Amino acid sequence: MNLRKISVITGVSYLIIFFSAIFANFFMLESLRQAPLETIWQHNMMVRLGIMAFLIAAVFDVVVAWGLFEMYRRNQLSRLSTWFRLMHAIIMGVAVFSLVLTLKANSAELITERVDTFNTIWLIGLFFFGAHLILLSPIIKAPKWIAFFLVVAGIMYLVDTTAHFVIARYDAVAGIFLALLAVPSILGEMAFALWLLLKGGKENA
Repeated sequence: MNLRKISVITGVSYLIIFFSAIFANFFMLESLRQAPLETIWQHNMMVRLGIMAFLIAAVFDVVVAWGLFEMYRRNQLSRLSTWFRLMHAIIMGVAVFSLVLTLKANSAELITERVDTFNTIWLIGLFFFGAHLILLSPIIKAPKWIAFFLVVAGIMYLVDTTAHFVIARYDAVAGIFLALLAVPSILGEMAFALWLLLKGGKENA
């Protein structure tokens, strides 16, 4: 398989991750946070589909890790970057188990506790993901502005996870950290995914 095909597969996989994560996080997970019991009882299928969406995202995370390694395997940082992304995918898969347990929960407190467990494990996974992005930035042949946003996003993933664990009143500053993380992450990763689809793997790309 040539590098152009691998780049397209990687770009498509990246977009699948985006749309799966958006549905799972901003629809299913947010609904569980706002109305735990009502969501489980009245929107049970949405919860099940959200769980599958998280699993799909984890699976395609592995595909992206493979694709990026194949494209940039000659770079000495590529293998380490790949391992960090694989760690993120594995931890995500483990975290989803907590959401599966919400399907049999019979109290709002228990559902909330299991959602919190998922979020905590996911945060640990995002720490590894941040390290992956930082290492990926100097590896890729995409425009420098994309590499810049990727490294900033990676740093913010590390900072945000650290803040969750070391700032006692993180909720009071959560909005600030979310904005500082979301902007470079969306710009960098979405731009990189589109670059992979349109230009990645081409000669002199």
